[in-house]
Amino acid sequence: MNLRDLLPDENITIIGDINTEVAGMSYDSRDICKDYVFFALPGHNTDGRNYIDEAISKGASVIITNSQCDINAKVQIIVKNIFHFMSLMGKKFYNYPDRELHLIGITGTNGKTTITYMIENIFANSGIECGVIGTVNYRYKDKIIEATNTTPQSLDIFRIMREMADSGIKHLVMEVSSHALNLGRVYGIDFDIAVFTNLTQDHLDFHKNMDNYFKAKSILFKELGAGTKKNKKYAIINVDDSYGKRLLKTININVDIKFYSLQMANTADFKAENIKITSKASAFDLIFGNERIKIGIKHIGIYNVYNALAALGTAVCSGIPLKEAAEGLNNSKQAPGRLERIDTKKFNFEIIVDYAHTSDALKNVLQALKKIKLKRIITVFGCGGDRDRTKRPIMGKTAVEMSDFVFVSSDNPRSEDPYHIILDIEVGIKRTDKRNYKVLVDRETAIKEAVMMADEDDIILIAGKGHETYQIIGTEKFHFNDIEVAGKYIDLKEKQKISLKQVEQKEFVF
Repeated sequence: MNLRDLLPDENITIIGDINTEVAGMSYDSRDICKDYVFFALPGHNTDGRNYIDEAISKGASVIITNSQCDINAKVQIIVKNIFHFMSLMGKKFYNYPDRELHLIGITGTNGKTTITYMIENIFANSGIECGVIGTVNYRYKDKIIEATNTTPQSLDIFRIMREMADSGIKHLVMEVSSHALNLGRVYGIDFDIAVFTNLTQDHLDFHKNMDNYFKAKSILFKELGAGTKKNKKYAIINVDDSYGKRLLKTININVDIKFYSLQMANTADFKAENIKITSKASAFDLIFGNERIKIGIKHIGIYNVYNALAALGTAVCSGIPLKEAAEGLNNSKQAPGRLERIDTKKFNFEIIVDYAHTSDALKNVLQALKKIKLKRIITVFGCGGDRDRTKRPIMGKTAVEMSDFVFVSSDNPRSEDPYHIILDIEVGIKRTDKRNYKVLVDRETAIKEAVMMADEDDIILIAGKGHETYQIIGTEKFHFNDIEVAGKYIDLKEKQKISLKQVEQKEFVF
């Protein structure tokens, strides 16, 4: 392709031949080949300009930066906002794949992953193939791509969308993070439906305050309907959330707004009544217009009723009949690492792994478990390093107040000292009169002690990492899977139980 044909209509400075041929493009110098465009993206930990020489040596003919550099490139383009420019240029390079797909964007602090799985199941039940870009992975048909971010860089999004469209996929549901919105990773993408779940404290290391966090989330809705597709656009909003109500002021007047709610029975479009939650499932009556349908899902907790309403609203606005959508939802599976149960063999206690890594998510999960618990809730959790410090004391306070016992441990400490992270957590714990916790920095040891402590009718919650199969310590990523580790110590506990019976001793409990 010719560079001239790929350039967006933006105010830019070009040094070199605008008629240069372009074979590909990347923001990663390791992926550069002959006649590629290299985007030298600024970053928090490194700067793409440091890799310009490497990109040129590997064949890059066009270098795009946000400031002029003294380089020996065939063409250099200087732009004001390199992330926006990359998205618009990538859209052209991959021939506007967003125009060929029905695009659903889901944003909010909690619930995004579960809702994507629910929507995927509803579509599958209706015989519709659906692609997914989200926290767990990026997937379509039988192809699964490892997720590097909840929402990847724009070039990756357009490449994946092009692959999906070429394979016959017509629908894509995407988790849209606040980072992605703030950094322009979805800039210029023509969404058809935007869903807002909720907004609670998270990512304040990046956004600094809740107002900035909200402004980032609202970008998805401000830009809804600004593209070239002429079909009807929908915004599906959790109107029970105060930020959902604020969001209404930002939405284009041509967008059809649908509310979902458990509280506003008179004004919501999708609402739930007669809610019943057990240890295995949730049931409610879905009300939409004059229709009332029984819903029964294999997800527990009131927050999953909200997630179900969001998924149903999205399906209906995508053209799926309500009864058909309800049938698909009733058959939907739990998302990996979201209230995922571990086989405890013959032990009469439960172990649940959940991704809850914010104060609100941890509170929601513990509230759900408290409604079904028979005896004790034993919680294992930590907080991620190089992330929002302000949520750590809140999570510590929540954990000890809503659990019977807590093991405070590591999550992904990254470059931070895990002991310092735990000290931040303990600030919140010490604001209570609770002493029902123990610090075990090593996460495997904490899980082991929780398993050994558990007795009949207890529930162990292992929170924070969910589907993740790694732990980041320093700059290294090590294999670590909460489910595998818990299973390992269930096996050990079973062997100890057998040994004790053989010598006719009573089973011990930590």
